[in-house]
Amino acid sequence: MQTLAAGAVTGTPLDDFYAAAYARLVAALTLTAGSREEAEEVVQEAFVRLVPRWDKVSRYDDPEQWVRTVAWRLATSRWRRVVTSRKALRRQGVAPDVAPPGTEALEVEELLAGLSVEHRQVLVLHYGLGLSVEDCAAELRIPPGTVKSRLSRAREAARSQEKPQ
Repeated sequence: MQTLAAGAVTGTPLDDFYAAAYARLVAALTLTAGSREEAEEVVQEAFVRLVPRWDKVSRYDDPEQWVRTVAWRLATSRWRRVVTSRKALRRQGVAPDVAPPGTEALEVEELLAGLSVEHRQVLVLHYGLGLSVEDCAAELRIPPGTVKSRLSRAREAARSQEKPQ
């Protein structure tokens, strides 16, 4: 491994890709997943799934999109499992154990937490990562019209959550 003057370390192309993309992916997924810990877990799992596919994925136009898509899907699956288990607990008469939110939570995180996963995804991709509607559609594998509709509904839902000042 070679150490650069700025303190960066280079190794294999996969190491370099991981170093360049990890923090950005965790930041984007934190807004969607609702917690940094959850985001770190799904991004790490996405990278684990990338390793055996690196030779192929590294030739893609945007390998980060592949990792981000896998991480989104993992986060969505986890969210669905939580919702399903909470419903099951309520049917059984058992209240779910919910930890209180941390004091360091940002207003954006609080706002996004009240939105559906689909709304969080389009907001984070479009506003957080600066992707165009068409790029969001390609990333989520949905029509651009659906992205526009979700963005509109997400903005409306976010406005309804805003507290008067």
